[in-house]
Amino acid sequence: MELWESELWGNPVRTWVYAAATALVLLGALRLVAGVLLVRLKRLSDRTHTIADNILVHVLGRTKWLLVAVVALDIGTRLLVLPPQIDRSLNLAAIVGLVIQAGFWTSAALDVWLRHYRQGDHASDRIRATTVGALHFVIRLVLWSGVTLLALDNLGIDITALVAGLGVGGIAVALAAQTILGDLFASLAIALDKPFLLGDFLVVGEYQGTVEQIGMKTTRLRSLSGEQLIFSNGDLLGSRIRNFQRMTERRVVFKTRLAHDTPREKLRMVPGLIRDAIVQEARIRFDRSHFTGANADGLEHETVYFVLDPDFRLHMDIQQRIGYRLLEAFDREGIEFSRPVHNVHLETDAGGVVSSPQPAPRAGRAGETTSPESGKAADR
Repeated sequence: MELWESELWGNPVRTWVYAAATALVLLGALRLVAGVLLVRLKRLSDRTHTIADNILVHVLGRTKWLLVAVVALDIGTRLLVLPPQIDRSLNLAAIVGLVIQAGFWTSAALDVWLRHYRQGDHASDRIRATTVGALHFVIRLVLWSGVTLLALDNLGIDITALVAGLGVGGIAVALAAQTILGDLFASLAIALDKPFLLGDFLVVGEYQGTVEQIGMKTTRLRSLSGEQLIFSNGDLLGSRIRNFQRMTERRVVFKTRLAHDTPREKLRMVPGLIRDAIVQEARIRFDRSHFTGANADGLEHETVYFVLDPDFRLHMDIQQRIGYRLLEAFDREGIEFSRPVHNVHLETDAGGVVSSPQPAPRAGRAGETTSPESGKAADR
């Protein structure tokens, strides 16, 4: 009994035992409750598809029990009479521990929400993956910056001067690393405005490829020939980008040049023959076919139709079948394509001139086909 009632640092031993027991019981009870809740929530999350139970499971799983022990110790020492300096230090440690633990819990909840946000159907999944990839780092940076400032403020450090110093230092860093920061903000613009997404096929100037990765500083494309193209985000947004993934239908324009001596009754048949060759395709919307005039290359017709699918291979297959039908129809009707010629004048020694028709350097052809993917992009 004498030992029980004896004093230790201004408090009876009995009070010290009560304080330690209170801290241990509180810590044990919290761990027991958290463990039971975690097991039940995991079972519930396996049976449901809601995000709330998943968030709770991950939040409880990110509990740092060392920080909780500091809070429990502070609560237990409330039974003791301690020197003001020690009492204040324990209070500050508990507050800072709670702030840091709140940061871990918030970070866990954000991780689950961001992972849930990027799930979904195939089309929206690419949008969400683009947004999450660009914003995840920024969100965590802002979160832990706030946690650090709150912890320092509770420790009695004047964060006003610190924030002001960070502002001045931030300006200096921004001036020194303006290119990097420009790319960082460009990545945020890509995430929010979504001019392109993962998997989109882009043409940027003379370069083209499929978007593989959108990072904080660079965006990476896989070209048709296999190599990886790397663009800084700032330069990419400053360029004119052609995004073929957003194409809903493909407009095709082609010209057909006939021989100058084509009979007029045959010439009037050509728009109908072209139309008949096109409308046989199922996924086509025919627009027009007109005789546009005569020029040095022949009698020219211009035809426009739409392929109701952005797939390039489908477009080329349809164009090939239409070309075969036109060749068969023109052969059947005896309609010839133009064969441009030019005259070569040869001056003889006697001063005479001999004119000889010669084939043009380029042979006549059935027509020229232009589409939104003419040129290099047509190899896609």
